This record gives sequence, structure tokens and C-alpha cells, in this order.
Amino acid sequence: MSASEPAEPDQLALVAAPGRRRFRTREPEPVADERPVASVLVDVGLPHLDRPFDYLVPASMDDDAVVGARVSVRFAGTDHDGFVVARKDSSDHDGKLARLRRVVSAEPVLAPEIVALARAVADRYAGTVSDVLRLAVPPRHATAEKAASPEPPAAPERPEPGGWAEHVDGVALLDALAGGGAPRAVWNPGPAADWPDLVARLVATTLSAGRGALVVLPDGRDLELASAALTALLGAGSHVELAADAGPSTRYKRWLAVRRGAVRAVVGTRSAAFAPVHDLGLVVLWDDGDDLHAEPRAPYPHAREVLLLRAFQAGAAAVVGGFARTAEAEQLVATGWARPVTPSRPAVRAAAPRVHSSGDDHEQARDEAARTARLPSLAWRTARAGLGRGPVLVQVPRAGYLPGVACGRCRTPARCTACSGPLVLGQADRPPRCAWCATEYPSWRCGECGHGALRATVVGVRRTAEELGRAFPGVPVLLSRGEAVRSSVDAEPALVVATPGAEPVASGGYAAALLLDGTALLARTGLRAAEEALRRWLRAAALVRPGTMGGEIVVVADPGAPAVQALVRWDPAGFAGRELAERAALHLPPAARVAELTGAAADVDDLLMHLDLPDGAEVIGPVPVDDGARAMIRAPRAAGTALAGALRSAAGIRSARRTGGSVRVRVDPVDFG
Repeated sequence: MSASEPAEPDQLALVAAPGRRRFRTREPEPVADERPVASVLVDVGLPHLDRPFDYLVPASMDDDAVVGARVSVRFAGTDHDGFVVARKDSSDHDGKLARLRRVVSAEPVLAPEIVALARAVADRYAGTVSDVLRLAVPPRHATAEKAASPEPPAAPERPEPGGWAEHVDGVALLDALAGGGAPRAVWNPGPAADWPDLVARLVATTLSAGRGALVVLPDGRDLELASAALTALLGAGSHVELAADAGPSTRYKRWLAVRRGAVRAVVGTRSAAFAPVHDLGLVVLWDDGDDLHAEPRAPYPHAREVLLLRAFQAGAAAVVGGFARTAEAEQLVATGWARPVTPSRPAVRAAAPRVHSSGDDHEQARDEAARTARLPSLAWRTARAGLGRGPVLVQVPRAGYLPGVACGRCRTPARCTACSGPLVLGQADRPPRCAWCATEYPSWRCGECGHGALRATVVGVRRTAEELGRAFPGVPVLLSRGEAVRSSVDAEPALVVATPGAEPVASGGYAAALLLDGTALLARTGLRAAEEALRRWLRAAALVRPGTMGGEIVVVADPGAPAVQALVRWDPAGFAGRELAERAALHLPPAARVAELTGAAADVDDLLMHLDLPDGAEVIGPVPVDDGARAMIRAPRAAGTALAGALRSAAGIRSARRTGGSVRVRVDPVDFG
């Protein structure tokens, strides 16, 4: 394809004449002698324009308009940024080609393999390459480009296997990496495993073979742990961290060091999945069930799928790890794409804490202190005994104080009279307020029965800490939550109350852990409710001492629930196999592919009208939602690529006709159901 334009402004000269003005055309600047045509990916974001366009390269830009450079071009009457993806001798376009406006930067920031990856991701998620490249290539900082990158470090010696020796096929995985192979594994470490050290040994083994490695983690806490383990094993300067909180300039400088080949090991959060690592030999994704791996911007890719596509295209090894196993990871094992790597059962039994379940609220009547703290008696007794040996972890699923309240008499949920939003209690000495519009209700009355008292329907982490402080007087209560996360606590007795993902590491491990409100976790709507509950529990349980050292866990949930049984047996693989079988029987992801369409009702209907569905696909809906309408399309797994292609084609037809509003398209959303 090409872009043709009339003569550009710099080709025109204003000539003064008595009584009138006229223009005289200058001779255009000659084009480059060699490969005078540049194929440019223009940042327009419209589905029907999702392809490179050809431009002429002026001779003055010949040296700078290299493949991967940022350029500015004229497109549809306005200037747009873009990337040069190829230089060639001629164009297929028969008409006149427009010229590059300018070279924004001669730094070749867009590697050819990232272009291919962006195309594959766009095809997988029914998006455009431009949208993917906004995620893949950080914004330019000229100062960072002028700075020189460090010299690449020498390849390290192959490390000892460490904890991998306790894994079935763990040493074989390292041997394959050391030999330059491309093994694929789904890895679930056992209780109390030092997973950052295990990840570091995977990376170091890959580097020792002269290849690059890329590790993607869900959040900054895990990033710090993995980075510290790499520094401890390989020394400073062996890797870079890529995360948004590093700041735009620092992150771009680090990213450039990777692109220039100065660093061959990267650890980062989800956007690091596109890091241009040279000679990529290994990709690692830790805790793939964490929803932070799902990109909230179009085309909404998941880091797991991005890394698996990279591994396939680059011929690299791939390791998907986590204490829990998702149904998607189990699908990789079930299809033979990857092999499971887990500790032996004797190793699991030796390291696992003792797990008890308690779902009987009537036990609270046996102990006044237990009733005060909303704890089943078993949980209260376990906490009291654990405090005699060290710190006790209390995991609370909800943040805040009282994030859910209802009428104390008729149990009707308390809602705002202005906007119908739910009322919450932010702290004990403040009136309830609306969670949506922040209207306060100092003298609230139930609209159903007129009663003026409220009761808690959901209890948050701050209220739980307050109740535990009353139930265990004299015991320090430490909070760790989203706005104030503790990284570690010492071995002294204390109650550590934390939300999922904010649990500090305890020196020597926790003596006990209480996993509260498990019944509410399992009762949430959504396809992944049980999977997510088990993931949270296993991450907390991995911080507890082995049962041989007195480590105990109480999970407050139905003892017969499959997720609870999987925790008791420490069997994430068995649970994932059951989940996958049930979803396959119901034609749900990952056994099937699902696309969600959201927008104005007329726009959703219009897109569906232009959609050429593949065989076996079915449309569910549309149904009204708060922001318009939503339709779901379900297709067999084998038809997933065809479904994404059909969605892109339909979106292209609508964008070319410039009719109607936009429709958000999400393929395999993590919050499906």
C-alpha cells in the first residue's frame, strides 16, 4: 500500500508580483539512491488502515530513515507518527508517493521481531498493530537516546540447580536451557519454595548458554523479589527492571539498553512482555492467574499469550509458573504443548503446613473472644496457639472498613437515594457514604422498614484488624494493604492482617495463617471465582512454616469445596484438571474462545450484522448493560483465529464507512462470566 499526496509545502515558493501573489513550484529534493521507498506503520488505529504504507525517502533522510526508526508522515491531510518497518527498491503502488516529512529519531527502536509479534498479538485479539505498538514501544525521551548504554556483561557460569533438584524434571529443564534448547514447562513450586531464587536460576542458566531471558511478574512486589534474587546470584548490572513506576525517562533508558543489546536479562511487569531482548532463549511468566497480567488497554492482551507467541516465534523456552495452576496452564499440559514441572510428593508433604477448614459459624458461641473477632472457634484457637510461636497471618479478601452495609432489621442493602450506589462505612467515627457519588448520610433510614441502624454485610481489612485487636489484647496488630504494603515482618509474635497479594514475608515463616471469608470468595460470580480463591490461598500458605515446625492454616470455607480440598492436599494440578474438564463440558474458556462486544445497542447490532461467523460460533445476546449493550460470541477453540479475523474484518468495514460509534472488543476477557 502507499500514501499519495499533492506537492508538499516545502516544494512551493511564494513569488511577489505587483498587485498579485502567485506560487512557483520548486524542484523537489532528490530521493535516496538506494532503497528509496520506506514502508511505514502509521499510527492511525483504524482497523481498515491496519497495514504499512509506502513513502519516498528524501536523500537528506537516507542515513536516518533506518528500519525501526520513528518518522513523521502526512496521512489523510494531517501529520502522523509512524515506524519504518522496511526499506525497498520500489513500491507496488502505481501512483505518486508522498515523502517522509521528517525522521523523528534515527534510533532503530522497533525491532523486526517485535513487528511480527505485534502482528500476531493483533490477530489473536482482533486489534490493530498500532494499538499493540503503543503497548510495546515506550514514548521517546531524547536525552535518554543520547546517553550511551553500558557494555554487555560476560556470560555467567552455569549455576547449581538449587531447589530445582527437588522438582521432578527440574534438573532436566535446566539441562535443556544450558544446551540452548527450547523446553516448555508449566511449573508449580511447592510450599515454602523460594520461587525468586528458582526463577533466577532459570535466567542464569539461559544466560550461561549465551542467550537472553525475559521474566514477567504481576506487580512491583514480585518484581523486587525476583530482581533481588538475580542480583544475589549474578551480581549488579546483570539485568534491568522494566516497570511503569520507574518513571518515563529511566524506563526508556533501560529499555534502550535492552534494544541495543547491552543487557540480555529483563524482569518486569506486563508491558515488559514486548521487551526487545536480543537472541531470546527463555520467557518466564510468574503467577499467570493474577488479573494484573491482563492489559486494560486495547486490544487487551494477556501477558501469558504474548509470551507464548514470542516463545513460538523465537524458538525460545517458555515457563509458566505459580503456586496455583490456571485452567489455561492446564490446557498447555493437556494438549502436550508443555510438560508439568512440580516437586515430588514427599517433598510437598515435608514442606506443607497442616491445613484445617472451618465453615461452621455456630462454633463462635463457644468462645467470647472468637465471637468478638468474627472467628470460628477453631480459627481463634489456632491463632492463639500460633502467637506463642511467632507471627500469625490473617488474610482478609476485602479492603476498607465496612465496604458493604445493610439495614439492621430487614437486611435490605443500604443504597444512596441520589444515585442508587451502595453505601459504605469508611471508618468507625464517620457516617456512611455512597461509594459512587460520596454523599454522606449522618441520619440514614431504611427505605423499606424505616429502621435507622446498619449491620455489616462485608467486613474489610481495617475493621478486621480492629476486631482482632480487641480479641487479642496486648498483641501487636500490623496492617498490610493496597495503600500501605509491608514487604516483611520479623519473627516476633504479632497478628499480620493483609489483603491478598499484600502479605509480607515473615522471617522464618508464619507460625499460622487464617484465611477468612472463604465462603464469600467462593460464592462470587464469575468463571474464575474458585480458581482465584485457591490462588490467593496458596500464595498465603506458601509463607507458612512446614507442619513439622508447627505451621498451621485455617481456611474459613466449606470443607467440601474442591478449592478447599485442593488446598488441604496442596494439589493445584488436580484442581486445574477438574476445572478444565468442567469448562470443556460447558464449552467455556479455555476450551472455547469467547469474544465480548460492548457499546451502544445500535453499534453492537451493526457490528454483528457485518460479522461473518466461523463454523460452530454462536452469539449470546445482546443484553442491556449500564453503558449500552453487550453481546458474547462463543466459538470452538480451533475457530479462535477465524473468529478474531472476522471481528477485525467487521470492525474494518464499520471504520471505513465511518458510521456509528465504537464497539469495544475483548477476546477471552479474564473477567468473563
